[in-house]
Amino acid sequence: MTINIDHEAGEELDLPYEEIVQDIVLATLDYEGCPYEAEVNIVLTNDEKICRLNREYRQIDRPTDVLSFPMLEYGQPSDFSHVEEDYADCFDPETGELVLGDIILSVDKIREQAKSYGHSQTRELAFLVAHSMLHLCGYDHIEEKDREEMEEKQREILLSRGYKR
Repeated sequence: MTINIDHEAGEELDLPYEEIVQDIVLATLDYEGCPYEAEVNIVLTNDEKICRLNREYRQIDRPTDVLSFPMLEYGQPSDFSHVEEDYADCFDPETGELVLGDIILSVDKIREQAKSYGHSQTRELAFLVAHSMLHLCGYDHIEEKDREEMEEKQREILLSRGYKR
């Protein structure tokens, strides 16, 4: 398993963010039954940089808490049965790991939302990573039933690792 973490925010989070990110990435892949060793790229940035990306990729001109850039498309979320056939180029030739995609997190939003929701920055970071990992596994929350399913999965993943509100 390779989890690349780049910190471009300028200001560090005053918590063991690398440990939290690794914990939740692994917990999500275990929860979803990913049969492959995987690679995930994480960037911790600030509101200004994530706003530019949000504008460029989603045509929304404001900062957001997290952006997910999955490398795979799924018929059903977390259905990895077709990956070797359809996405052979998504395996890193050096490591053999499945490259799932990129997660961009706003450190500014982690701080702001933790305060707003009345929980720790640790819990907020864990939540955003779980949320984004589910996107990398093919989930979305456009429809109400999909949102509910995703929220339940996030809750179960976080509780399984001891992250509570």
